[in-house]
Amino acid sequence: MNTGKQTLVEPVLDITEAQSFPMAYSNIEKEENSEKPKEIFVCQNCRFSVPYDYFGRRPPFSKSFVLMEEAFVMKDPFSADGGMITLGSNCSSCGAIVCLSQDCSLFYTKRFCLPCVKRNLRDFPSEIIEEMKRKRKE
Repeated sequence: MNTGKQTLVEPVLDITEAQSFPMAYSNIEKEENSEKPKEIFVCQNCRFSVPYDYFGRRPPFSKSFVLMEEAFVMKDPFSADGGMITLGSNCSSCGAIVCLSQDCSLFYTKRFCLPCVKRNLRDFPSEIIEEMKRKRKE
């Protein structure tokens, strides 16, 4: 029966709750995505590129490791116990950023890019010279 009176129904959320909910939700999204964008490691020889997590000798996520050189490192995505993957380093001669591929660099007391090794081959020990000769034949 319609008596002509309108019944007021209280809203489930009052206006202040309705306005704060989307704001709180967007803050949660920002907190989840608050990590700064990762910098990208790019080898100057082969152009291999990948985001890296750390540059230095003591990665904070692998406390038991101290690297022999300052290196670009990423967290190992397949390791549950804080593993890491070393990507590359700077050539100690020219400063180029190079990956650890045998086609791009070698480590002999320090990291050297292959162009610098070739330019200064006479300064390296005979084992390195022989290895470089063998690579040229391949």
